[in-house]
Amino acid sequence: MAETSVARGPVTVRTARPDEHDLVGELTVEVYVGGGLVEPDSGYVPELRDARARAADTELLVAELAGEVVGAVAYCPPGSRYAALAGADEAEFRMLAVVERARGRGVGRALVEACLDRARAAGLSGLRLVTQHNMPAAHRLYERLGFRRTPERDWPLESGKHLLAYHMPL
Repeated sequence: MAETSVARGPVTVRTARPDEHDLVGELTVEVYVGGGLVEPDSGYVPELRDARARAADTELLVAELAGEVVGAVAYCPPGSRYAALAGADEAEFRMLAVVERARGRGVGRALVEACLDRARAAGLSGLRLVTQHNMPAAHRLYERLGFRRTPERDWPLESGKHLLAYHMPL
């Protein structure tokens, strides 16, 4: 897929280049582990770090502020092995990460809107995601954008906790 860049205010969202995959993996681990969202010894950490594998089966997007990559997300089209909840005519996004110093500047919103744009352009019926209980700022963002909770799609974890499912009809 050809690289496209979309400026949303001071934020530019574009497809991650192959030479940025390691950076995206480390950024994602920094946000999730450094931010206390997952434990350092969690079995999820290697998956968070492996942006190269995500890029092979998703559209790995990055957000830049002033030329610096400060966020990333994996847009999962239908058929992606990373689309765990999406139906046949839906997309999903995973592993949204924005570094602490860039929060509150529209980075997360720009990344989610880029996913919405891709799903709409593909003529899909909806966009789905799951999020952790300990991510209230993300929940507020999703709800402001029009996503609604779909508890019947909550994703159970081995720990006994559940990831919270959200959906945006398109």
